[in-house]
Amino acid sequence: MSRPSVPAFALVPVTFIALAVAAVLTALSGRYGYHRDELYFRVAGEHLAWGYTDQPPLTPLLTRLSITVFGDTLMGMRVVAALSAAITVVVVALIAREFSGERRAQILAAACTALSGFVLATGHMVSTATFDLLAWMVIALLATRLLRTTDGRWWIPLGLTTGIALENKYLVVLPLVALLSALLITGPRSVLKTWYLPAGIALAALVAAPNLIWQATHDWPQLTVAGGISEDDGTENRIMFVPLQILQLSPFLVPIWIAGFRRLWRTPALRWSRAIALSYPILCVIVLAAGGKSYYALPLLLVLVAAGAQPTIDWLERGRQSVRRTVLALGAVLTAITSAAFTLPVLPVSDVNLVLPVNAEQGEQIGWPELAAAVTGAWQQLPAEERDRAVVFAGNYGEAGALAKYGRELPTAYSGHMSYADWPPPSDQHDGPVVVVTQQRSPQYEAHFGTCTEAARVDNGHDVDNEEQGAYVLRCTGPVEPWSVLWPKLRRYY
Repeated sequence: MSRPSVPAFALVPVTFIALAVAAVLTALSGRYGYHRDELYFRVAGEHLAWGYTDQPPLTPLLTRLSITVFGDTLMGMRVVAALSAAITVVVVALIAREFSGERRAQILAAACTALSGFVLATGHMVSTATFDLLAWMVIALLATRLLRTTDGRWWIPLGLTTGIALENKYLVVLPLVALLSALLITGPRSVLKTWYLPAGIALAALVAAPNLIWQATHDWPQLTVAGGISEDDGTENRIMFVPLQILQLSPFLVPIWIAGFRRLWRTPALRWSRAIALSYPILCVIVLAAGGKSYYALPLLLVLVAAGAQPTIDWLERGRQSVRRTVLALGAVLTAITSAAFTLPVLPVSDVNLVLPVNAEQGEQIGWPELAAAVTGAWQQLPAEERDRAVVFAGNYGEAGALAKYGRELPTAYSGHMSYADWPPPSDQHDGPVVVVTQQRSPQYEAHFGTCTEAARVDNGHDVDNEEQGAYVLRCTGPVEPWSVLWPKLRRYY
C-alpha cells in the first residue's frame, strides 16, 4: 500500500533552533562543576575497554574523544553533550515531518524539544542518558519511516542504530520491545514479514557483540547493577513515575503530547502509526514492573510531542487566534524558565537546594574541589616517612574521580566501586596508613582498615544538600589484610 509523501523539511529554522540550544548549553557548561558521573567517565576514558561493570563503552569513549579534541576542562568534556542535544532537536523535527507535520509544526516540535527539561538536562552534562536519548530518537525516526513506507529495507539502518545504541546503554531494548508488542496488537504486521527484519537483528547483534562478549566473560555485572537499582529504588521509582514524567519533560508540554497520542491513535490517515502511540503506555508498564527510573520512558514522550505539533498549529488557526497564540507563547516562556531553573546551572549555588527535589543531579555538580582539599589536608597530616606506603581509598567513583581531577598533591586514589574495582588495586607493599573517604561511618566497613579516626569533614561551602556534604575523611592505621586479599571484599556494584 502506498503512503503519502511528507512535507518539505524546515531546514533553516530547525537548524537555527538546534544551534541556539548548543550555544546556550556551551555558554553555561562551565558553571557549577563536574557531575560525579562525569568524573567517573573521565577516568574510565583512560581505561578504554569493551565494557565496564555498569555500562557499555561508548560514553567513556566519547568523553575521551571530547577531552582530546576540546581540552581536559569542564567545557571541553561537555561539547559532545551539547552537540547531542542539538542533533536531537533536529531529529524530533524530522519525526514531526514523518507524521505529515508541515513547516510550522516542525519548527514547533523543534522548539518544544529545545525547551524541554529532559533534553536540556541531558545536553548540559555528559551521561549515558545523553547519547541514549539521541539513539532513541534516531530509532524512532527510522521506525516511523519504516511504518509509513512499509519498506522493509529500513530494518537495516534501524538494526545498525540499535547495535550502536547497545554499545552505550541496554535500555534501548525497552522501546523496541514495546514497539514490537504494539505492532502485534495494532499492525501493520506486514512490516514484520520480511527477511530484512532478521537481517537487522543480526546486524544489531553483530555491532553489539564486543560488549556482550565482555559482559558474558565477566559474569554479567550490569545485571547485578540493575538488580541493585531496582531493589534499592524500585518502590520510590514507581511512586514518583507519573509526577516525574510530567515534571522532567515539562508540565506545559502535556497538552501537546496528549494531542499527539490522540492524533496517532484516531486519525485515519495516520492509522499506520497507532503502534507508535501504543508503544508509550506499553513502555510505561514495562518500566513500572521493573522498578526502573522515570526517565527511562521519557524519550517516547518526545515522539508524541512531535506528533502533537501539527494539531497544536491547527488549534492556533481556529477560534480567537490572538488569544491562543498568546497562550502558546506564555506556555513557551514558562517552559523555558522552569526547564532552565531545574536543569541548567542558572541559579546561584546557594539556591540549588530549591530544585533538588525534582533534579538531584544539580547538587551533584557542587563541592568536588572542596572534597579534594579535605582529603589533601588529611594526607598531609601523615608523617612524610609513611606516605610511600600509604593509600587513598574512596567510597565511590565520584569521590575517586574528584581526587583524580583535583587532588594534584595526592597519589592515585583507589575505590572498589563499579569499574574502579577492575582497575589495578594497590600493591601489597602499600601496607601503611589509609586515608578513607566515606559518606557514612560504619564499624564493619572501617574494620578493613585498622583503627580509624576522623581527620576532616567535607563541606562544599554552600550548604548544598548533596551526597558528599558532611562526608567523612578518615585516617586509618592500615589494611588488616594484604590488598590482594582485601580487594574482593571492597567491591561494590551499587
